[in-house]
Amino acid sequence: MDKYRLICPKCGKTYGKYDMVCPTDGTFLRSEYSKSKFEPCDLPGIWKFYNWLPVEGIIKKGTGKTLTYKSEKLAEKVGLENLYISFNGYWPEKGAFMRTCSFKDLESYPTMQRVIEQEERSTMVVASAGNTARAFAHVSSITDLPLLLVVPENAIEKLWIPAGSTSSICVAAVQGDYYDAISIASEITEREGFVPEGGARNVARRDGMGTVMLDATLTMKHLPDHYFQAVGSGTGGIAAWEAAMRLKEDGRYGDKLPQLHLAQNLPCAPLIQLHGGVAVDPRCPEGMYDTVLFNRKPPYAVGGGVRDALEATEGDLYGITNEEAEEARLLFEELEGIDIMNSAAVATAALIKAVRNAKVSRSDLIMLNITGGGVKRALNELATIMLVPDLVVSPDDSEAPANIIQKTEDKFE
Repeated sequence: MDKYRLICPKCGKTYGKYDMVCPTDGTFLRSEYSKSKFEPCDLPGIWKFYNWLPVEGIIKKGTGKTLTYKSEKLAEKVGLENLYISFNGYWPEKGAFMRTCSFKDLESYPTMQRVIEQEERSTMVVASAGNTARAFAHVSSITDLPLLLVVPENAIEKLWIPAGSTSSICVAAVQGDYYDAISIASEITEREGFVPEGGARNVARRDGMGTVMLDATLTMKHLPDHYFQAVGSGTGGIAAWEAAMRLKEDGRYGDKLPQLHLAQNLPCAPLIQLHGGVAVDPRCPEGMYDTVLFNRKPPYAVGGGVRDALEATEGDLYGITNEEAEEARLLFEELEGIDIMNSAAVATAALIKAVRNAKVSRSDLIMLNITGGGVKRALNELATIMLVPDLVVSPDDSEAPANIIQKTEDKFE
């Protein structure tokens, strides 16, 4: 048997290694690995989990992985005995070396590796609100794979990367929100020579993010009872669910799936709207604590999407205000001793709320996914460069996709 195959979890059919959805009903395809037992490898960074990543090779340079440790001070403050923090970012003393400071690194490496394996010199197109763009740009600068980033104009300030070559990166800024960037990027990928990174449909992205669950379970020696994360599209929650199913099938880490606790930033919370009928403020994402948590059309109802993950794990969604998130950020940074991204503060606030509302018990095994942190440390200690837009377009301009394509082709000539 090959290292892995892609199957539809609903109809059971097997598809090509680079397919993304079942053509019958649009269900997300899922990786099935030849090694059914969880066997970490003696490889750097994320490649420690190579056996459960849908790739046939690795990109060695610059890779990091999740650091999971048992919390003492935050755990004591909120009244938990078994709180484990999965930190994704830059924290040298703890052994955390994600140089872009976001768990989006975990999806960019396997996704770009699959592009290498397809042996096509197409330009990958990534729509992002900031962190994903930074992660993919970092790998592009290492591999020289051509990359087109389509980002909202207000995300430009997040486009710093570790110092390196930027000759393979083209940046298009959109005078709109993340959904506008996604729409324009989608049109571009219909043209020859441009390929989409696939978003939530891409198994490399999901299985890459799923390594957070693998690392935590390896550290705790058991699947957690509860998993906390802030989400925009919800793909990270789907990834955690899929990884947990593989660990459950292994049989050595428990026989119950972790309950998903997924947090969004009120009032800009489309997943909560879809799940419970709460209206999203039409001004969104204006005034959000972190705009990376806003996706107008998340993969909620699709087969294998957020709704299925919540139902399978008896999970829950949390609405977190800006004030609650800021309070949680200050508390985490004071007690744990490292700065965290705003999205991670939203997850921390959800944990605090769950404890307060007795949705978790004091002795439960709890995993908190800090999806990004150590930015202040990285910017102070590492050599970095800022990416600047190659062009700025309006989402109302029908010629915007064509103009971006022309600019990209001119740059990569």
